[in-house]
Amino acid sequence: MKIIALAAALLGTTTLSVAAEPLTPADSEQILSNVTAGEKPLADTALQIWKYAEVGYQETQSSALLQQRLKAAGFTVKAGVAGEPTAFVASFRNGAGPVIGVLAEFDALPGLSQAAAPVRQPLGAPAGHGCGHNLFGAASSYAAIAVKQWMVKNDVKGEIRVYGTPAEEGGSGKVYMVRDGLFNDVDTVLHWHPGNANSAAQGPSMANISGKFRFHGKSAHAAGNPDKGRSALDGVEAMDAMINMMREHIPDRTRIHYVITNGGKAPNVVPDEAEVYYYVRHVDPKIVQSVWEWVKQAANGAAMGTQTKVDVEVTGGVYSLLPNAALMKVMDQSLHTAGAISWTPEEIAFGQKIQATFAPGAPALSTVGEIAPATLYDDAMGGSTDVADVSWVVPTVGLSTATFVPGSAGHSWQNVAAAGSRIGVKGAVLAAKTLALTAADLFRSPETIAAAKQEFTAKRGADFQYKALLGDRKPPLDYRKTGAE
Repeated sequence: MKIIALAAALLGTTTLSVAAEPLTPADSEQILSNVTAGEKPLADTALQIWKYAEVGYQETQSSALLQQRLKAAGFTVKAGVAGEPTAFVASFRNGAGPVIGVLAEFDALPGLSQAAAPVRQPLGAPAGHGCGHNLFGAASSYAAIAVKQWMVKNDVKGEIRVYGTPAEEGGSGKVYMVRDGLFNDVDTVLHWHPGNANSAAQGPSMANISGKFRFHGKSAHAAGNPDKGRSALDGVEAMDAMINMMREHIPDRTRIHYVITNGGKAPNVVPDEAEVYYYVRHVDPKIVQSVWEWVKQAANGAAMGTQTKVDVEVTGGVYSLLPNAALMKVMDQSLHTAGAISWTPEEIAFGQKIQATFAPGAPALSTVGEIAPATLYDDAMGGSTDVADVSWVVPTVGLSTATFVPGSAGHSWQNVAAAGSRIGVKGAVLAAKTLALTAADLFRSPETIAAAKQEFTAKRGADFQYKALLGDRKPPLDYRKTGAE
């Protein structure tokens, strides 16, 4: 991709040199000591959010817990921002200086209930942390707390700011915060994500648009008076058939996936209401928009052909991540300073039992103690994230740490099990250390921030104006509900 090539070219210039005044050993020691001192409350917070397992825009307890922890640490908290009741911004400011933002997620996924055990053991709960966002939010918050303590002790000027961001899983929570200008005065943004490996590598994600198509027909007795009815489910199925034929004729690497969320209540009643939930993904937002328009045309055609009506509610829409080489360099240095992860014999046994549920060929458990090279990659990862929209309005950098058993699939019960265990907590502590060191390094080095901004402007274009793929829609606070509920 052109943006990656440009970033690689910029990486070799003097403008992206290491900070002129990097952290001193004393600074690093203080930061790491602060995170270590907060390890128990970090773990307690992460595991409590794991138990709450609240889905997007319903994370009332999870958000409140993080806000409580940050307030107790001396942060000023503003809740319910951007029209999202569970979103918040927490800040600590010590005079004029750089503004460093840290993202914190905390939403769970529906249908992934699982105990913190290495065998399939559902708990009967409606959701589970199959993406480890319980670890994400806790680690980010305690990283910021560690930085705040360091700033106070050393009279470091600037502001550390935590963004509590709901509904990353399909709700595009950060997009509304970006759209409302909550990042306009921020110099850089840091984030991380639970994963199978430790890495500060950067690259694009997949842009997406998602939405629910609701068909409306006429109910009737399916045997006695079928001619009087018009099946909303027929509309859904006709739409699905047309979309499946589209797959041959859309650009390579486009992804379309769907689930029928309401197909009626009983076979002997012609359903007058039905709903199907769609995602369209591609690394290029323009292709996503084009394919999405075709999907809507298919829905309208299906409605016409079945004599039903259809309406659509867009529930999500995100850009592709814009990587930043200058910030990646600092993040990678911080990750190496923080060090790698080591597992106890008990944790190794846990991991081995998890891996026994995989197909052959899983990576060695020892990879959790390694740090992958920090490189800029061209190919988009398979998933999408609303962090991407943040990355188009402010220089942004992230990392992953080994919180899951190597070889685990995303959004799986195996991930839920690990995210509720010491394995997950250890990865979260490493993330907190790396985020805190990176933030401190940036506070000490305005030159690095300037270089990151220069690269950022060059890659997105000086004339770029952000426009949310969601348009002017309000946050879909009930997007996890279906027509069947």
